[in-house]
Formats: sequence, C-alpha cells, structure tokens
Amino acid sequence: MKTDEINTNSLYLLLIIPVVSAILALCHFGFFFKSGSCGAGILILLLLYFRQLSKATDIVFLMSAFLFSIIGDWFLSNKNGSSSMFIYGIAFYLFAHLGYWFYSIQNGRIRWSFTLVLLGVFLVFFGTVLYPSIGSNTLRVSVLGYLIISCISLGAAVGLKSTGIEKWTYIVGIFLILLSDTIIALNEFVGFKEFNFLILPTYYLAHFSILLSLIRRKVLELAIINRNSFLST
Repeated sequence: MKTDEINTNSLYLLLIIPVVSAILALCHFGFFFKSGSCGAGILILLLLYFRQLSKATDIVFLMSAFLFSIIGDWFLSNKNGSSSMFIYGIAFYLFAHLGYWFYSIQNGRIRWSFTLVLLGVFLVFFGTVLYPSIGSNTLRVSVLGYLIISCISLGAAVGLKSTGIEKWTYIVGIFLILLSDTIIALNEFVGFKEFNFLILPTYYLAHFSILLSLIRRKVLELAIINRNSFLST
C-alpha cells in the first residue's frame, strides 16, 4: 500500500516539465518554450487520461483550452501593432476560457452570486478604464465579450465540487489567467506598464496551478482504486 502511494505521488514530478519550459521562456528562448506550459499540459493530460479519453469529455475540454491558449498566444506574440491579430488572439483565448468553463461545469456548477459580483466589478473597470481608451468598436466588443466569459469561467471554477488542493489550485489557476489578462489590457489600452513584469510569470504559474489540480485529481483517483483493490484481496 505504501509503495502504491509513493508511485502515485511520483506523478507530481511531471510538473518539472512546465516549470523548465517557463524558465526557458522567461530567458527568451523563443515561442516554443513560451507555449511550453500549455503544450506540457496537453501532453501530461494525455499521459494521465489516455485510456479514459473517449469518456472523459471534461479532460478533452481542458486539453482544448491549452491548445487554444497556444494559438491565441501566437497571434498576440506576432501582432506587431495589428489590431486584427490582437482580436484573433482574444478570440482564441475566449475559446480557451470556454474550455476551462466546460471542464468546471462538468465537475460542479457556476457560483452565480460570486460571478455576478465579479462581473459587476469588471464591467465597471471596462466602462471607466478600458472603453474610453479603445478606439475601435470591434475591439471594444471583443474585449467586452472576453471579459464576460473570463468572469463566468472563474465563477464556474469556484463552483467545483472537488475540495482541498484539487479545487483551490484550479481556482487559483483561472484567477491568475484573469489577472494576467487584466495587466495586458492595462498595458495595451491604457499604457500602464508598471505591472508588465507580472504578465508572463502569472500566465505560466496559472497553467502550473491548473496542472497541479489535475495531477492531484489523478493521484486521488488512483488512491481510491488501490484502496479498493487492497480491500478486495
């Protein structure tokens, strides 16, 4: 029984992959490593749930969220002042948040009281800070739509039925994505650059936190299987 526990806990070592990728990305080793935290997420989820993937639609949604994040990141990394590239990036990040949202509601429910308060705060932020600074109506609509979906995504994360590390690391992960995006918005539209140094660290830490939640979930699942197997012998 102790050996099984040690074996399952070794799954946490998989988190070394996104950590190394994030460090290399922060050292400016290129887009391959910049997208590595999401790429590692896809590979780790495939490794953990490959045999169950046909039935684990929630995991598929999460993998799609990581994939859309990579695509959105590519558009933003190559926008070179192009508003259309920025809008495409926002669109794919919105799809990513839909993936996180669908994962959450398949494992819980949306906490509407929390979501409405959060949404109210961000709508005020949009109306008073972002809206006057965005010159394009198309871009305004894109940013507003993304903001709404992001808030609902976090509200869904708060409503997860899981507990402890599995729940709170997932919530922290979605919150950090929202925080990173808020800093990006302040930089892009308001010219407020004081917190720019936090954009990438919070982005990578968000994926690390989400992956920690999923690995924790898998460790707990395997612990139940091992316990049942032990009791039946």
